[in-house]
Amino acid sequence: MIDSADKNQKQQTIKKDICFSGVGLHTGKFAKVIIKPGNDNTGIVFIRSDIKHNNQINALWSNVSSTILSTTISNEHNISVSTIEHLMSAFSGMHIDNAMVLIDSSEVPIMDGSSEPFVKLIEHSGIKVQNSKRKVIEIKKEIEVFNDDSFVKISPNKEFSIDFEIEFESHLINKQACQLQLVNGNYKSDISSARTFGFERDVNQLRSKGFALGGSLENAVVVGENNILNKEGLRYKDEFVRHKILDSIGDLYLAGYPVRGYFSGRKSGHFLNNELLKKLLSDESNYQIV
Repeated sequence: MIDSADKNQKQQTIKKDICFSGVGLHTGKFAKVIIKPGNDNTGIVFIRSDIKHNNQINALWSNVSSTILSTTISNEHNISVSTIEHLMSAFSGMHIDNAMVLIDSSEVPIMDGSSEPFVKLIEHSGIKVQNSKRKVIEIKKEIEVFNDDSFVKISPNKEFSIDFEIEFESHLINKQACQLQLVNGNYKSDISSARTFGFERDVNQLRSKGFALGGSLENAVVVGENNILNKEGLRYKDEFVRHKILDSIGDLYLAGYPVRGYFSGRKSGHFLNNELLKKLLSDESNYQIV
């Protein structure tokens, strides 16, 4: 993702180490994370600190190994880290090109279910401008992928903008659409606070399959039959679609560089986001790195 305040800029990393910990949304396991500044041109790298050997995984579309309810990356030794999308979204929104993420478990802590805690931690650390110029993926052709009535596409555009629509069988959500041009750092105000969400009716079934074991009203919006179960209610009136945009920004950052283009999606998720990057980056006539 690249916004219009971001042209011809140098690469960036964090100024000092960031430490946080918490429970994983799906595994329910506790994890400690230390994010360290990254060198120029290294990108975002996850390192499983609880494993001694072959423990490094580059945050790239080609390393995505699962997209069931979250995005998981793995290396050739089957070492993996899951639910990386909210942290990746924060890196993208805050224009962090290079960082090393040391984690002592298999899932990134869910925190409050949004990327806002990560944004605040990055702000607290400070951002360091590096020597190398930022590389950007500029879209040259419209690329689209479908799955039944779900789709995502990306087309040429001077800035990064996003247009998303969701539809759920719940009168509390129904259809929601949101269109945003990410300019002047509005990721923080317009996207970062939107939390992940789920339906009360699905909780037992998900847990029986080993998902949402760490989920609670502290880290997700839970939608009941007739009301939102979280006492504080919603942070945005269209928080659900904004969270899908947050996820998409994180998934798109697995391109390896910020993307400049117009991204649109309908009823899609992690799977189609990854399929889009596969299709886009498999043919060099679709894009150029500038």
